Amino acid sequence: MVRGGLTSVTSTDGGGPIIPDYAGANVRGIIPALLGPSTWSGATLPGWMPKPVADSDQCVLLILDGLGWDQFQAHRDMMPNLAAFVGQSIHTVAPTTTATALTSIATGLTPGEHGLVGYRMLLGGDVLNVLRWAVDDKIVRRQKPPPEVQPFDPFLGYAVPVVSMAELENSAFSEAHLRGCKREGWRAASSIAVTAAEQIEAGERFVYCYYGSIDKIAHERGFGPYYEAELRAADRLVGEILAALPSGTSMLVTADHGQVHIGDNEIRPSADLLRGVDLQSGEGRFRWLHTAAGAIDDVAQAATDEVGDVAWVVTKEQVIDEGWFGPTVAPPVRARLGDVALVARDDVTFYEAADSGMYRLICRHGSLTSAEVNVPLVAATA
Repeated sequence: MVRGGLTSVTSTDGGGPIIPDYAGANVRGIIPALLGPSTWSGATLPGWMPKPVADSDQCVLLILDGLGWDQFQAHRDMMPNLAAFVGQSIHTVAPTTTATALTSIATGLTPGEHGLVGYRMLLGGDVLNVLRWAVDDKIVRRQKPPPEVQPFDPFLGYAVPVVSMAELENSAFSEAHLRGCKREGWRAASSIAVTAAEQIEAGERFVYCYYGSIDKIAHERGFGPYYEAELRAADRLVGEILAALPSGTSMLVTADHGQVHIGDNEIRPSADLLRGVDLQSGEGRFRWLHTAAGAIDDVAQAATDEVGDVAWVVTKEQVIDEGWFGPTVAPPVRARLGDVALVARDDVTFYEAADSGMYRLICRHGSLTSAEVNVPLVAATA
């Protein structure tokens, strides 16, 4: 196993939001680097790609959903296998949410290009829950075909083996961001190492693996003993995968976003703030307000007055001009955004009745703080 130091490239902007560096060390660049036209060698891979990957001919990528760099560093004593990897932190995308980030990882595109710009986004007059592919409680797979909503093929068009939960294989979101892959679904996490090794032994150059339990436990239990138990379990999985792989195979680990412990810090926007708002989309820490005609300035000012001490209040034009979703946002994608965004700076979430699930989420993500934007990109050699 290659061992070495881990370095951080955490960026700040004078206390402002961390706008993802899409041209640099960013999750959207992983697949183009690994599967692009250039050959695998230290001379052609970007400098932020860990050296074990450059030195190998086959690679397994493991996505640990929800493991931010800040949380990894705070708990690295609980994750000795992962702590022995070499690498650094990189940026994920905006918003820091699973639907958007996993699509950027798979396609190699910015959110402004692939168009899945949030957990909940406006599409054809409806607010689509992207993970469930539902409007309210109605599945709309036929009405809003995933390949039309997100038209770009993943993995540069290669039929990559995807080792993910079997129950997700035929979902609409999987069709949107993983269509054309070789489905290698697992029903128990212990199967991930076995399946990944089998694919490498069969000659596959690249295998994509997904594990979602860190994110799930953080949402349901928050930081604490349950979260720490899950980090130890995930680290054992990392060790099992590395041990199962044929000698010389590299293993690369990253995440789609980090987490913030919210607890009971829920803010309910007042009736005055929502007076000019027709509907809401996004997520609790990146809440889009879709305003009535001519109400943008009034809503933005009301939001600044009411929550400007805990959130960045920004307009759609500012978000686009500053490149939050990448340098290009196509007109159909612009239409999916709200007019004013409440982007949490502090450890809070913004309530919306239509965005409340079966249970209260204790940890959340979506905003552009270090805890959410910075994720690991670390590797080792079997």
